[in-house]
Amino acid sequence: MAQLLTSPPPPQATELRRWELADPAGLRDLRASLHEALTGERLLDGQRMDEVPELIVLVATELATNALKHGIPPTIVRLLTVDDSLILDVADHDLSTIPELADTRPMGAGGRGLQIAMAVSLEVGWYATDRTKNIWASFPRR
Repeated sequence: MAQLLTSPPPPQATELRRWELADPAGLRDLRASLHEALTGERLLDGQRMDEVPELIVLVATELATNALKHGIPPTIVRLLTVDDSLILDVADHDLSTIPELADTRPMGAGGRGLQIAMAVSLEVGWYATDRTKNIWASFPRR
């Protein structure tokens, strides 16, 4: 199993959008709003997306769910851009733990968000600030 990078995303990355989630009820709006930020169109229930936006929304949902379940709210999701990449950065306020890959859990037991992110993104890493623990994943900008 690959390891997570322990570094922030590139410092020259520019923030495109930001979402703040207090509880899992905000995940549906995050998915729709993130899709709109990526494609310019609002995602309707049951609508399929193009591959890259769909993967970014999937990873955002997984990482935000992990942050809401295991971290301290609010969860902050940011969409960043740098060069020809998009970066998803998800933060929670629990500095007492570090991200762990759940490679020893049985299938169906949950905790696979980081593995999914590592499987579908270019890079995945994590870093801490004085207030947050952040997980980030990068994707090609088509």
